[in-house]
Amino acid sequence: MASRRWHAAIFAAILAVAGSAAAQDITLTSRSGAITLDGTLLGFDGEFYRIGTKYGPLTVDSAGVACSGPGCPELTAPLARIRILGATEAGNGLLPRVLRAYAEVRGYSLKHETRKDGFATEVIDARGEPVAQVSFTPATPVAAADALASGAAELVVSAHAAPGMTTRVLALDALVPIVATDNPLPRISTRDLARALSGEVASWKELGGPDMPLVLHALSTDISLEQALEARLGRPIAAAVTHPDLASLAAGVARDPYALAITGQTAQGIARVLPLTDSCGYPLLPTPLAVKSEDYPLALPVFLVTPRRRLPLFAREFLEFLSTAPARRAVAEAGFVDRRPSQVPLAADGQRLMNAIRGAGEEVSLDELKRLTDLMTGAQRLSLTFRFEDGAEELEPQSRDHLSELVKLMEIGRYRDQQLMLVGFSDGRGPAATNLDLSRSRAEAVAKALREALPELPAPLVEGFGEALPLACDTTVAGRRMNRRVELWLRPLTDSPGP
Repeated sequence: MASRRWHAAIFAAILAVAGSAAAQDITLTSRSGAITLDGTLLGFDGEFYRIGTKYGPLTVDSAGVACSGPGCPELTAPLARIRILGATEAGNGLLPRVLRAYAEVRGYSLKHETRKDGFATEVIDARGEPVAQVSFTPATPVAAADALASGAAELVVSAHAAPGMTTRVLALDALVPIVATDNPLPRISTRDLARALSGEVASWKELGGPDMPLVLHALSTDISLEQALEARLGRPIAAAVTHPDLASLAAGVARDPYALAITGQTAQGIARVLPLTDSCGYPLLPTPLAVKSEDYPLALPVFLVTPRRRLPLFAREFLEFLSTAPARRAVAEAGFVDRRPSQVPLAADGQRLMNAIRGAGEEVSLDELKRLTDLMTGAQRLSLTFRFEDGAEELEPQSRDHLSELVKLMEIGRYRDQQLMLVGFSDGRGPAATNLDLSRSRAEAVAKALREALPELPAPLVEGFGEALPLACDTTVAGRRMNRRVELWLRPLTDSPGP
């Protein structure tokens, strides 16, 4: 009954505005105080103002502005309540920093309260008025998904997104194997790691270590990072010891000389990270460039999952903020890998050159390797990398995102003083000549998509080197996928060679 009276009051206010205040002046001021709109109120439906301005009629979301003047309806501006549930470490360690960066950009101040199992933050605008209340509460993936579906949560932070979910990538992390500091094993291959996680390895001796039992530690199965790991492995983790969170997992492994576990790179604690190789011995290093470009096979996105309903304006603007430079800097300051495209001199990447020499078969000539190194000289690799479905020239979904990111950067003038070089590579299956043609045609496909999006763009240099620069061994599906790629290289225009 109270709800009906409230709606009746709103309706009466709208009629009053439409009738008596049609010609009255109002001023709408953004919450940051940076933007002001003057005009006459044409209507208000309880959520949006319709005003006549010198720019013509405009519709403005009332959640983003404060109204002043005789024509303003006598209604309190809505306070956005943003309830976030999900992964403990990302929620508590990452979200407050990103919220702080968002507030600084918008001219807001924050009242932050750390709770036993989460936090609560009140966002206050430049006029001292509260704009939003943001809270985070740790929750299992099932509980968080149920809350999102029922309307009891606005956002969910998770390391695992089930098919059909609508997501935004908040940050990137890397899964790494960890052991006790006195464990003498120097490294572990991805194949041996998969065998160990599946329960097929009983002793460290089977992995080249001492003759002692292997004790597998893991997170509880109702934690999103564990679900992401099991999705990669394709089967449950055969854990002997389970932990409720990443901190206790790292501490438990550090205390157990026989332990092995997988954790996020940001949560290794005092345990030792066990270097990872592929099945042919190629080192797999979780550097920021490797994580961003997916050259590291256990790169892990951290998602913000959104519901299939309209979110408050504050939440929508916050989600858009995630793709900006201040948000990405906040992600890096929190210890995660941000999504800012990064550059690395190719000449400094000796490991890749060693892989090229070690992996060169009879069909990859010394002249081809010289051609590769000549092109690399003076160039830098950008982390935006494009990968394709097996045997096709169709970009994978994340690579399509990389293409959109590149288009946005080029539109604002980034890299305008650089020669863009799209350099294709293939896996090692099939004849080398066929792989060389395929690698070049894939680089041409990326160049064509870029030209269609930016017709005025100077034509990028397109090259292909087939199987000449492997990132991993071709004996596994994951290794072949890593090798099947188009890299983006940049060179100062004054140093650009001809095609």
